[in-house]
Amino acid sequence: MFERLQKKWKVNSLQLALILCTFAIGGSLTGFAGKKIMNVLPVQQDWLWAIIYILLITILWPMVVMLVSIPFGQFSFFKKYIRKIGVKVGVVKPEAGSRKSEES
Repeated sequence: MFERLQKKWKVNSLQLALILCTFAIGGSLTGFAGKKIMNVLPVQQDWLWAIIYILLITILWPMVVMLVSIPFGQFSFFKKYIRKIGVKVGVVKPEAGSRKSEES
């Protein structure tokens, strides 16, 4: 599994370990920050709380992961990774010359 990720992301073993640490710490911090923010909001209904929490986490995660990637030296990897996710979701335009724009 790890070898497959290394090939897919074109990284060495150390970079892969740093990337996985960044994902783990970034995800944990996102959940922690999301809970703290939700505790401040006066939301009573469970269904509304869940919707707001999911939206909040969706917005916070990319920012937190980018911040965590800086001390791990993986900022350029996560910049590309999050941009790719944005293109797939449709919130970011593909770069000129990329496969996606050539197919259209």
